[in-house]
Amino acid sequence: MFPDLVLLSARLLDPGTGSLLPHTALAAGGGRITYLGDDREVRALAGPATTVIDLKGAVVTAGFTDGHIHPVSGAERTMGVDLSGCRDLAAVRTALAERAATLAPGVWLRGWGLDPNAFGDAPVAAASLGPVVDGIPTLIDLFDGHSVLASARALELAGVDGPRRFEQAAEIVCDHAGRPTGLLLEDAACELVEAAAPKATEAEVRARTGEVLREMAAAGLTGGHAMDAGGATLAILGALETDGGLPLRLRVAPWCQPGADADAVAELVRLQGTGGALWRVAGVKMFMDGTIDNGTAWLERPDCHGESAHAFWPDPDQYRWVVGELHRAGVPTATHAIGDAAVRHVLDSVERAQGAGGAPVRHRVEHIETVPDDTVPRFARLGVTASMQPTHCCEYTRADHTDNWSRRLGEERASRAFRCRDLWEAGARVVLGSDWPIAPFPPLGVMAGARHRRPGDLSLPPHGPEQALTPLQALRGITLNPAWVAGEEDRAGRLAVGYRADLTVLAGNPLDVADADLAGLPVLLTVVDGRPTHRADGL
Repeated sequence: MFPDLVLLSARLLDPGTGSLLPHTALAAGGGRITYLGDDREVRALAGPATTVIDLKGAVVTAGFTDGHIHPVSGAERTMGVDLSGCRDLAAVRTALAERAATLAPGVWLRGWGLDPNAFGDAPVAAASLGPVVDGIPTLIDLFDGHSVLASARALELAGVDGPRRFEQAAEIVCDHAGRPTGLLLEDAACELVEAAAPKATEAEVRARTGEVLREMAAAGLTGGHAMDAGGATLAILGALETDGGLPLRLRVAPWCQPGADADAVAELVRLQGTGGALWRVAGVKMFMDGTIDNGTAWLERPDCHGESAHAFWPDPDQYRWVVGELHRAGVPTATHAIGDAAVRHVLDSVERAQGAGGAPVRHRVEHIETVPDDTVPRFARLGVTASMQPTHCCEYTRADHTDNWSRRLGEERASRAFRCRDLWEAGARVVLGSDWPIAPFPPLGVMAGARHRRPGDLSLPPHGPEQALTPLQALRGITLNPAWVAGEEDRAGRLAVGYRADLTVLAGNPLDVADADLAGLPVLLTVVDGRPTHRADGL
């Protein structure tokens, strides 16, 4: 049988060994690597229908997998004005005004990626945006994905005129007179205004999702761990695959919210393994807290405003019960836990579930932004994966701790930020991701951030340089380790015969490229299941 794909004149970099293989070519068929050898012998395997590509010395490595993305919900969220590049309120107002000028009366103005650091010393409130949004129903997602800012007109249309109580940790932020400021924290509060805003159609979301996934493939991604499956997500992924428009291999973890009863847990168990050829439901996503930036994380000591003192689950013991039920069913959990108290509770819950017996399950914790020394070694001891997003540290915190995140935490806790290296050296499996649309998805940028820990302006100092990963650790964090946490280390994440033909081809060796230059390394070819999903011009 002829191979589907032959790559010639290549340098083959295996993340497992961290070195170049003694081969210059590979063949792939049936979605797997079928042969490694020299150009002459591999070219001889090709048939009339085989795609043959001369890489002219480019570097082939195992495909990059983003350990934490939101491709469908993110596609819908990013249909508005991109505010992620706005560093101050003047830039925010200008971007919103330009879009507002194009809208018909009554049409909603949407935005996303708003960084609270752009407000400086001003409150994160609709009034801080000035007259730009006067009379215009406006809804803006803050960068953390856990809060929105709504204009007075949007609040009016949603019937939000004062504080309310919620079952889960959520808040309509109000001034001293009880009037909403426009800032809404966590899903239960945000959804009050979301419900009043126009919704994109499923067809529009599907088209936008396809566009986003193609951009991800062009950036070198071959896969992603999708951390939500709300609404029409599964139907959209199925439709994209049917139409041949699914260029990434996706592992989907649907949410389990506080209040989930036995029937809800049973339904999550039932969903496991469903999907298609390139996507499937595997795992469950939960939240133990919110974010430090908006005061909804769960810290062992409150932040400087007296906030971030409570769990997202009103009854943390119920979370522990859900973890136990899923563990017993063999279902891995991925829990958003940012604050030290949240991380500790997740690890306690996993340890208790493991103590009850059952087959090994590879649980994971997402984000882990600040933890004390005694928490670090528990990850390796319990076999819990540390799923981390180094660009959150790069993009939204500062080395001098003058950013909102660091000011809230104080010097002690801000100094133990995003402890990627400590967790790695303690024996934990560290998986790297972007959390797109919270931060940009290009995987080379994620790897670069893990290595240099600097913001976009590389002339600025790094935040916690002692937590930087080595080039090989960063490569493994986006290849080998995502395969391990998915239980696929015997068939993914390496360059070897029998392994998946999910490949990323780069203009140079990422292990030799300087940290500051890595994000700009050209991606020449992306291959998923033996099929090119991106091919640079001239290749």
